[in-house]
Amino acid sequence: MSYLIGIDLGGSSAKAVVVRPSGEALARENATFDPDRPMDWAEKVRELKRKLEAQQGGEAETIGVSAPGLAARDGRSIAYMPGRLTGLEDLNWTEWLQARKPVPVLNDAHAALLGEVWLGAAKGCQNAILLTLGTGVGGAAMVDGNLLHGHLGRAGHLGHLCLDVHGPLDICRTPGSLELAIGNCTIRERTKGRFETTHALVDAYRAGDAGAAVIWLESIRALGCSIASFVNILDPETVIIGGGVARAGASLFDPLRKILDEAEWRPGDARVKVVSAELGEFAGAFGAARQGTLASRKMESA
Repeated sequence: MSYLIGIDLGGSSAKAVVVRPSGEALARENATFDPDRPMDWAEKVRELKRKLEAQQGGEAETIGVSAPGLAARDGRSIAYMPGRLTGLEDLNWTEWLQARKPVPVLNDAHAALLGEVWLGAAKGCQNAILLTLGTGVGGAAMVDGNLLHGHLGRAGHLGHLCLDVHGPLDICRTPGSLELAIGNCTIRERTKGRFETTHALVDAYRAGDAGAAVIWLESIRALGCSIASFVNILDPETVIIGGGVARAGASLFDPLRKILDEAEWRPGDARVKVVSAELGEFAGAFGAARQGTLASRKMESA
């Protein structure tokens, strides 16, 4: 029987899944690499591909790859990823993996959203957005069944929405962005040095710390108002929240829904669904596998 391989390249490890075209998962693998060793990440990905095909007793029907950075317009490589994973830019994954069919390459957040709408929290949705809350705020958007890429692949960088035109610049030169308002990258500044992590802030909030409550709820207000803006711009049916901060559970989702009750435009009383991501650290790998088969079908029908 045919199977697909999806590979998601991270900062220090590569995750891979073997999956049937129906979505049935057959295997999951995680390979760590030394990010300071030149091209070690690329070697580990190639080893993963060979290992998985050997386990399955034959070549994969299709292979897809997701990675950080902006994907090239032809979908064969990452065009822009400065500062880390030296050698990733312009690497042709079809040649590197010696694949029989072209290997499509997606931005990692785009791939995670594709995985979630295929098999996860937004299964079957045609209009959805993903926000990953962690060190920063990642994002991706799907409209009418199509992942948004944009002119340079920047589409979906939802964490870089401007909330304060006079605020400091984030890594994408956006002043006062959503990422700065809730990302773990600014937790020391936002709490005036009281907390080193968002998890510590949430723990204090749960324990009844009034000061922590003010800071945490202000962060969630920024998130809720941002989501209300995304609803007006993209009109999603579902908003998926993932990343480490999303593990705050009810401490995040309960106040977030209250903010949306105030800020969301709801024609005919329609309201966006806000759900927690389901596929965890393998979401990007599942999305990459899905993109592999979608790209193959597109080529066959062209």
